[in-house]
Amino acid sequence: MTGRMSAINGSQDKEIIDALPPEAQQWLLALPLVQRRYVLSLCHVMCATSPEEQAQFLDDYTADGMVSRIIHDQDTQQRISSHLRRFRIDTQVTEKVLRRYIRQFYVHSAQTRQQQAKAYLESAMRLRVNGQEYNRVLGYILGFELLVLLFKMSWEQHERFYCLQPNQEDFFNLYIRPVQRAHRLNGVIVPKDENRFFARRDYFVRVPNLKSGQTVALIMATFSPRQISHLGEMVMRNQNALQFDYAHIFQQDSDVAIFG
Repeated sequence: MTGRMSAINGSQDKEIIDALPPEAQQWLLALPLVQRRYVLSLCHVMCATSPEEQAQFLDDYTADGMVSRIIHDQDTQQRISSHLRRFRIDTQVTEKVLRRYIRQFYVHSAQTRQQQAKAYLESAMRLRVNGQEYNRVLGYILGFELLVLLFKMSWEQHERFYCLQPNQEDFFNLYIRPVQRAHRLNGVIVPKDENRFFARRDYFVRVPNLKSGQTVALIMATFSPRQISHLGEMVMRNQNALQFDYAHIFQQDSDVAIFG
């Protein structure tokens, strides 16, 4: 019986080791056998918990290094803050905000995978050794803030926004259409009598009334972490990738016909 249990544990240990990034595997295998068993035992415990519990346990482990890196990386911090100001987003890149987003990123990543129990631990380990993961988290922060902006816009404001873009069709299909679909499905904007112009204009100009928690939940349900990170990374790579004119988009009165 003992021999069978050892074989099972050995197989599970190998699965955990194989799931780690190469640098983490090398570090773990270089440990003395007793210390390696302690680490693997901790991994077994972590893998048996929910993504939220993993996030709570690993919060300091993952967030401390990331927060410190961003806070000391003045250029990156200033670039993110500059983009937020350009889009008239009031969020400040504080330690509290960074910690919340880092934790959210890994919970969101875990929720989109089939093996949720392993996902948070795996992602946390990647963050410690993978520069690409660091950039993905930064993109996620900026991308998420941009989607918060989109979710709180009226559909008329959406139209003005996407009409500014060099590739209107792609922007509409990738971002505007999913947001408006989420508005419909969740009763945020309910189109009634869509074929009647005045009825149509009534819902088209309505600004969504969403609380912060509702917006976060809708974005996480509508977009994958990869899609969110891609949006943020695209803007950080090229400031002109997303055109924005606050006065035009948020003008109070408009006599422009809607869809003709």
